[in-house]
Amino acid sequence: ALLCLAIVWAGAIAGCAFSSRTLAGSARELGAEERAVRDAREAQNEAIIAGDIERIARYWTEDVSIRRGLGAVANGRAAYRQIFLDEPAVYLRHPIQVKIGDHWPLAFETGEWEGHEGDATSPVVIRGRYSAQWVKRDGHWLIRGEVFVALNCAGIGCVWNSAP
Repeated sequence: ALLCLAIVWAGAIAGCAFSSRTLAGSARELGAEERAVRDAREAQNEAIIAGDIERIARYWTEDVSIRRGLGAVANGRAAYRQIFLDEPAVYLRHPIQVKIGDHWPLAFETGEWEGHEGDATSPVVIRGRYSAQWVKRDGHWLIRGEVFVALNCAGIGCVWNSAP
C-alpha cells in the first residue's frame, strides 16, 4: 500500500510539473494572441480614422453582427460597411481588456468607444462601452460580433434617438 501511495504521489508531482510547464507555455502564447487582437483593433482604428472602408472591413467575418450604441442592429459585412458610408461620425474603440479562450480560437474584448462628429480630431459627441467577439481564422483575428452601448453624449450626439 505504501508503494502504491508513493507511485501515486510521484505521478501527481510529475503531472503538476507537466501542467506548470504547459501553462507557462500557454501564458506566453496567450500573451502573443492578446497582443495580436489588440494590434488588429489598433489597425482597424487607424483605418477608421483614414476613412478606408475596405481596410476597416478586413477585420470582420462575412457574417459579422453589430448592435449599435443606440440600439440599431446590422448583420453582415455589407450592412456594417454601409454604416461607415452613411455615418457623419467617426467611431473609435479603445480596448480595456482582451481575454483569449484557452481551448477555442475565440477572444473576448471589452472597452470604451467614442464617436466624433466629422473626423477623429472633432469633439466627442457620444461615448460608451463595448464588447466584441473575435475568432481566429487562417491565422488572423476577425470580429464576429460587437455590442456597443451609448452612455454619454454632448452637443449633437444628444439629439440622436435610441431604438425603442
